[in-house]
Amino acid sequence: MGGSLAGLLAAHVLAGHADRVTVVERDRFPGGTKSRPGVPQGRHPHVLLQGGQVALESLLPGFLAELAAAGAPRVGMPSDMVLWQTGRWFRRVPATTHIYTGSRAQLEELVRRRVLADPVIDVVEGTDVVGLLGDASRVRGVLLRERSGDARGERRALEADLVVDASGRGTKASQWLMTIGAEAPHEETIDTGLAYASRVYRGRSGVLDGDTVAYYAYPDPDQVHAGGALPLEDGSHLVIVSGLRGDEPPTDDDEFVTYTKRLPHPLLHRWLDEAEPLSPAFGYRQTANIRRRYDLPGRRPAGFLATGDALCTFNPIYGQGMAVAAMSAVALRDALADRRRPPTTRRVQRALLAASRQAWDISAGADRKMPGAVGTAIVGGPADRVAGWYLRRVQERAPGDPVVGRAFRSVLTLSEPVTSLFAPPVARAVLFRPPAPSPAEPPAAPEARDPSPRECPSARAS
Repeated sequence: MGGSLAGLLAAHVLAGHADRVTVVERDRFPGGTKSRPGVPQGRHPHVLLQGGQVALESLLPGFLAELAAAGAPRVGMPSDMVLWQTGRWFRRVPATTHIYTGSRAQLEELVRRRVLADPVIDVVEGTDVVGLLGDASRVRGVLLRERSGDARGERRALEADLVVDASGRGTKASQWLMTIGAEAPHEETIDTGLAYASRVYRGRSGVLDGDTVAYYAYPDPDQVHAGGALPLEDGSHLVIVSGLRGDEPPTDDDEFVTYTKRLPHPLLHRWLDEAEPLSPAFGYRQTANIRRRYDLPGRRPAGFLATGDALCTFNPIYGQGMAVAAMSAVALRDALADRRRPPTTRRVQRALLAASRQAWDISAGADRKMPGAVGTAIVGGPADRVAGWYLRRVQERAPGDPVVGRAFRSVLTLSEPVTSLFAPPVARAVLFRPPAPSPAEPPAAPEARDPSPRECPSARAS
């Protein structure tokens, strides 16, 4: 159910285990790299983090070369970016990780082309899933209705041995499960009320030229406004600004530019004064963190799995969604290939949840500290408070210390586990050294590599 990244990649994995895989998509797939109506967030910035790159390349060998050939910008962090977080500017030391910042529509089209070339996979477009077949013990398919605009239109059954919900943040699976006598999953939520607006610009001069290709300021409890500019495949930049509940960014042209004055430095506002707008501003407000706990005890039918945003969705400001969709598909592949244990529904569902756990810990951990945050998962335990104390010290040192910065970025980009923040060189800096100096103003150019940098060997190798 769902033909975006999570659904397509799940279908790709399942095609190795089934006679037929059917992808049911409510939209009709556009030709080329146009955004789909059912993906309103497609107009906003998307990044493919390092962890997602590794996962995609594992699933679709050669994919990153295709992405690069299509012109998707590859941005080195922190060398190519002006980056602000927790009140400090990051030194622009040589990159230890890279992100792709092209449009979501471009990346999705490339994945779709590769996946749907498999003759095992069918697509049913322009069709809604309106219910599940089966009972509390087993799901046996779905009910479909063509999107003709008539809510009372004829329904038809599509039987299946396995149903995978990849329908996204707005999934209706909970109510469908209750309809067949099963139990809806418990939902953990954290909602800061964050809203954002985005608009495409083409620069004429200023900081986003030459050695600087991107700019970003992350929100935190002391600076709740965030925003930045990320390059797209056509040479333009997608500019985003965000604020919390009650102070949402406007979509009016002039007010959008004025809103950037709320950021911690006028750098972006100055650039926009000279840049050429190429699109209207679009807003987006569905940014709550939601985790659906299908892994917990309850009346859970066999033959039903949830993945992608239908399982765990994050505040999009942290850019984790596409990476987690790919990493979840790898988890599905590995769980099905494990010959030591039978791939029961519960075991595979736990593997899918585990693939999203680090991203959840990052996004939910940051958002529960924001003013005005509400939800069922706001309160953490004693372990969360200890971890929070240590992570605050990591964040204070990451902008100026290359060793801590490298470990911090590797965790945020989902390429290394959180335990890498406790490696001896990092822990010594975090626990026993004061924060190293960092730039007082946005650094205009990357630093030259120090011939004898104070970095650990693994940082150089990366």
